[in-house]
Amino acid sequence: ALIQGSVMSLKWVDVQDIAILLADGHPDVNPYSLNFVALRDMVMALPGFEDDRERGGEKVLEAIQTAWKEEQD
Repeated sequence: ALIQGSVMSLKWVDVQDIAILLADGHPDVNPYSLNFVALRDMVMALPGFEDDRERGGEKVLEAIQTAWKEEQD
């Protein structure tokens, strides 16, 4: 992720940064309880997220789920 002032510009490839933000913002959510549509919407709602919705495919979403779960453990 690029740091621009204090705002990060996030893209789908920033799996670890996304996972950290989701873990911090939603501490009581089990990532594996979310379907991919809900997860994609949560990622796209993050501050600084700027990427094409269509790039958030299953592989990326699975990686985000896994990294998010690891942040919680």
